[in-house]
Amino acid sequence: MMRYHELLALFRNRADYAGAGIDFGNGLVLRNFDFHSRARFPHLSPETSRNTAVPASASADLRGQAGACSLLDKADAEIEENLRFRYQVMLPSADGKARGVIIMLHGFNEKRWLKYLPWAAHFVLRTGKAALMFPIAFHMNRAPAAWSDARSMHRLSRERRRLYPELVGSSLSNVAISTRLHNMPARFIWSGLESYHDLLDLVEAIKRGEHPAIAAGADIDFFSYSIGTLLGEITVLTNKNGYFSQSRCAAFCGGPVFNRLSPVSKFILDSEANVRLYSYLIEHLDSHMKSDPRLERLLTGEEEGINLRSLLNYRVNLAYREEKLRAASGRFYAVALERDEVVPPYEVINTLQGSRKDIGIRVDILDYPYPYRHEEPFPAGVSGGASLPGEIDRQFRRTFDSISAFLA
Repeated sequence: MMRYHELLALFRNRADYAGAGIDFGNGLVLRNFDFHSRARFPHLSPETSRNTAVPASASADLRGQAGACSLLDKADAEIEENLRFRYQVMLPSADGKARGVIIMLHGFNEKRWLKYLPWAAHFVLRTGKAALMFPIAFHMNRAPAAWSDARSMHRLSRERRRLYPELVGSSLSNVAISTRLHNMPARFIWSGLESYHDLLDLVEAIKRGEHPAIAAGADIDFFSYSIGTLLGEITVLTNKNGYFSQSRCAAFCGGPVFNRLSPVSKFILDSEANVRLYSYLIEHLDSHMKSDPRLERLLTGEEEGINLRSLLNYRVNLAYREEKLRAASGRFYAVALERDEVVPPYEVINTLQGSRKDIGIRVDILDYPYPYRHEEPFPAGVSGGASLPGEIDRQFRRTFDSISAFLA
């Protein structure tokens, strides 16, 4: 089996997201499939979604162009990239439909699948199952390319820092999502539940035998990273139509409820967006529900909404959340990292093993003997001598052999 850095180089040089797919010739095939989101949830109009968090000087400078601010001002329902997109499936090279699939859910504010491709390849080679990489709404290729335009985002980040002098963690990487959530924090809920229903549509297509690469009776399991774990937990715990009664859910650097995360990072969210999001989801959610009947109906009357609400605030619906996790405890597994500052390992334990540590979900806490961070557990471009790539490969295998064994 190829080493981690060799796999990363192979996929960096040869992965094709535009055509039908590519056979890498080493037992791995990457295929691309089209998806159309039905976007069932309400999105505010262009008039009411005007980005008040975008500095006027930056808006005026870019207004009328196909640039960042004009796209940030668009109503969510008008962002075509979010509605029609492609997703990737890594498969064994043998012919025939896969009899099992691991649905992979990524982290917050991610734009590229590259770091996940070696993870997907490891799952395929170790389990024989397909690895299906599904993008969360407004992330990856579901976001307009302009949100990643370096020049526009650098200008917007500079203006945002000028407007908020105490701002921490603003960067061209996170300014688009920070601005959008700062302006309209309800997007976190609506886009998360849009992603949930997109996943259900995908699973139902598989179960009807309509997927070209996955058999109708395929086992369906989940691997989630970081914030993607919230989506995986909601999906498995809600268990719509009994689809996920046997599904396993493995989490890497994920698992705590939302208000036990520390997402301020130049790769994730800036501090102003985090404060606004925390205020909306944690401090004032009840009042927002009273003023928005749709939101109240969703979070109190629909099981997926109830589950989402229980995963936002540690103290809200605690007994309910812990009973749901306890009932499915044998089908959950988490790997946390000792020096993860975004998803602290003790918070993974506090949520998944419960307030009394009596929920039998296995949580392994690992530490790697090289510099790493939450966003990059297996760094590709670090210094440290010729031995470092080998050490990273050993830790990658140590981690993903354990996860693969659980999902096999």
